[in-house]
Amino acid sequence: MKRFTLGLSAGVLALAALMTSPARAADPVTLGVSIPTADHGFTGGIVWWANEAKKDLEKAHPGLKIIVKTAANAPEQANQLQDLVTVNKINALVIFPYESASLTQPVAQVKKKGVYVTVVDRGLTDTSAQDAYVAGDNTAFGKLPAEYIAKKLNGKGNIVALRGIPTTLDNERFDAFSGVLKAHPDIKILDAKYANWNRDDAFKVTQDYLTRFKNIDAIWAADDDMAVGVLKAIDQAKRTDIKIVFGGAGSKGMVKTILDDSNKLIQADVSYSPKFIYDAVKLTAEARLKGEALPATTIIPSVLITKENAKQFYFPNSPF
Repeated sequence: MKRFTLGLSAGVLALAALMTSPARAADPVTLGVSIPTADHGFTGGIVWWANEAKKDLEKAHPGLKIIVKTAANAPEQANQLQDLVTVNKINALVIFPYESASLTQPVAQVKKKGVYVTVVDRGLTDTSAQDAYVAGDNTAFGKLPAEYIAKKLNGKGNIVALRGIPTTLDNERFDAFSGVLKAHPDIKILDAKYANWNRDDAFKVTQDYLTRFKNIDAIWAADDDMAVGVLKAIDQAKRTDIKIVFGGAGSKGMVKTILDDSNKLIQADVSYSPKFIYDAVKLTAEARLKGEALPATTIIPSVLITKENAKQFYFPNSPF
């Protein structure tokens, strides 16, 4: 009888807790947003959309406070995470890591302190350090350009590639890109170097490629900012062998180039909008205000952009 009574008491307590749990919806949420500084067009878009999320969501939810911090490198971002926990007392975090490996442990330490963690885009090397992951479709980001280039080259030619920063998402993109080309043995990837999603770095890497390789049919820049540097290097070298430069992320400049047919090397792009930081902040904030969790993974589709559909992806007022 005693055991039954204890069991019943436990059940009553559990039921009472369940009945009172909606009260958590009224609990305040202090959400930290940790992102890289605007060191190129895409991260400029990330910063802009993060601040738009802060403005819109704090207005819509009086119990919500959002703190946006930008970092110029991985060590600075790691230090800011400590400040967000100890000084700002955050109970939720949305982080776009500057790098994957070096930020994994600092983020894990934040999670251990009871902070709900949503990682955006550049994933961590250990997913147990996060509660949720929101990103664009990095597999499609690599796969669609490879399929497009292979078709345009009729399955034969020489390609060089420019990668971003060493991150899980860059690995996903390059693995998808090179995976497609394995089915086209007459297409050779001559080299693939990191250019840090940066115009100047891409210019220098492309100069090196143009010096070393006398025949290049296509360049996968893997980012619209890097594609700008690639085009500048090609123009300076006066190379006429290159048929295609394929960037990525659907910047308004590249989409307008496709619409206007103003550069024969830019014929297509792939969508990957920085707006997903806004979506990640909104999803995380609204879930935490309700005391709920997000799905473990949320993927936002990437789409091939050509002249036929480019109007749908052209946003002239966007910062990117």
